Amino acid sequence: MLRSHGAMAAARLLTVGRALTLSLDRYSGSGFQSKNEYLFGRFDLQLKLVPGNSAGTVTTFFLSSQGTGHDEIDFEFLGNSSGEPYTIHTNVYTQGKGDKEQQFHLWFDPTSAFHTYSVIWNPQRIIFMVDNTPIRVYNNHESIGTPFPKSQPMRIRCSLWNADQWATQGGRVKTDWTKAPFVATYRNFNINGCVAGSSCGSKSTDSFNSDAWKTQDLDPIGRYRLRWVQQNHMIYNYCTDYQRFPQGVSAECKLS
Repeated sequence: MLRSHGAMAAARLLTVGRALTLSLDRYSGSGFQSKNEYLFGRFDLQLKLVPGNSAGTVTTFFLSSQGTGHDEIDFEFLGNSSGEPYTIHTNVYTQGKGDKEQQFHLWFDPTSAFHTYSVIWNPQRIIFMVDNTPIRVYNNHESIGTPFPKSQPMRIRCSLWNADQWATQGGRVKTDWTKAPFVATYRNFNINGCVAGSSCGSKSTDSFNSDAWKTQDLDPIGRYRLRWVQQNHMIYNYCTDYQRFPQGVSAECKLS
């Protein structure tokens, strides 16, 4: 399912098919991607983030298509100074255009144990989840003119790289290379998705017996958990950034 990404060679398989570490030093980052492309599905992995002073580093789990007009669904984990919380950065690109960012602080230490991060992507919505708690729902609002990623197959991609020009406190805190190598560990990948070029269900690779993701929405408990996260742990929402978007925020924000 997974393969190393190009020249990024600092990836190490710990247990065949189950765990893989990525490392970052002053000279190179690392990454890997899925062999298959998918058009919709549920994508889960467990991740233990870089411990200690991880300022300037970005650990990622995202789906992306190819080309300049690409689609993308992002989980990015922005490193921190020791003692400060990690930031989860989420974004959705459609036809090469993003600007749909929401950011959150985690309510646990993501470096001390593995936690499960999930993307559910179907024609109606995208759900971002942490340990099965929804943190964000991005709905299909094509009816009001907002593009939605639904036609370009995507690969699963993961990476660990340096972005100290912006990642930690807007770039004010730089990477401390004396702490290198920085290491993040991934394990227990589960995919239940439509492989590009095949009919859904006939050639999906999955570790799930349910196709609930195809129409999945939030039930009342899920909506309660989403509100709890957004009220207590959201630190940025593009829908309320009128300084950045003085001409007005996106139309879908009014329906959120």
